[in-house]
Amino acid sequence: MAQFKIVVLPGDGIGPEVTNEAVKALKAIGKKFGHTFDMDYQLIGGVSIDKTGEALTKDVLKRCKKADAVLLGAVGDPKYDDPSVKVHPEDGLLALRKGMGLYANLRPVKVLPMLADQTNLKPDVIRGVDLMVVRELTGGLYFGKPKRRYTTSRGRRGVDTMAYSEQEIARIAKVGFELARTRRKKLMSVDKANVLETSRLWRAVVLEVAKDYPDIELEHQLVDSCAMRLIQNPKSIDVIVTENTFGDILTDEASMLAGSMGMLPSASLAGTPKEGTRIPGMYEPIHGSAPRRANQNLANPIATILSAAMLLRHSLALSKEAKAIEDAVMAVLNAGYRTYDIMSEGMKKVGTKEMGDLIAAKV
Repeated sequence: MAQFKIVVLPGDGIGPEVTNEAVKALKAIGKKFGHTFDMDYQLIGGVSIDKTGEALTKDVLKRCKKADAVLLGAVGDPKYDDPSVKVHPEDGLLALRKGMGLYANLRPVKVLPMLADQTNLKPDVIRGVDLMVVRELTGGLYFGKPKRRYTTSRGRRGVDTMAYSEQEIARIAKVGFELARTRRKKLMSVDKANVLETSRLWRAVVLEVAKDYPDIELEHQLVDSCAMRLIQNPKSIDVIVTENTFGDILTDEASMLAGSMGMLPSASLAGTPKEGTRIPGMYEPIHGSAPRRANQNLANPIATILSAAMLLRHSLALSKEAKAIEDAVMAVLNAGYRTYDIMSEGMKKVGTKEMGDLIAAKV
């Protein structure tokens, strides 16, 4: 029995709805195993800009850094999509990652047996897919300088800078190699080394780190080729390690292997995950705020609930409790319950709240 403090950042759009269901699951875990979860609700994204003028305040960041873990819903609001707006909801997410030193983003992609027939791809291609994408989270285009828009005598221009140091590359490569050791011992490093200097450095550093992992089969893949491989032969992939922008794009593509973005959780960590070790982290579904789906009891909360399971495993070192949530999700899906995004003929359609209730009850 233990007590933990979790900062909950519901965010925008469907964020509050899906985080509410993840909190239900955590409370069910607390009741079953005797733990206490102290939930500290705070603002991030558009709702924070509306109230404070900032996408993430210094006080909220301070609370996140002191907590045992952070659970986030989603950020994004159409009213801030105007390029002329100076503050955007996504700024809060980037500031949180940077402020907490969350450089390693883990995105598991696992095709559940009962959903293998419900995607746009052939079941025999995706059945049995179980891969992990390790995305570098605090470098690259999203953080490089200079980053600005300006006007010249010839018109408007914009510049973003992709920059990486060997230290940034080495530490994320180590996460990839260590995770591969716990799986099928295969690591695919994804870059664009035929064009980009940052990717050439990336490949060189990964090769250097690989010397410490002779037991791991290392493969280099160009990002465009990897995108094709994800659809062509995803079962051949075990662990992918890649830089920030490539990882962002590839994991959205990979979500379709599982049938919906509403099925995929993620963990953003300040270190390499190890069984029984507590690592500071922030946990969120990979989907966005989906404002058009908000407040309609439609959104699939499973990705956020599974993110809560990752929170238990990696930041609280509660593997048994994490598995209890994962088993509950499997049991509810096996019983035929589906949200709209994974619905198929003969199944029982339920809303966000009902799916959360069913999973919490199974816990």
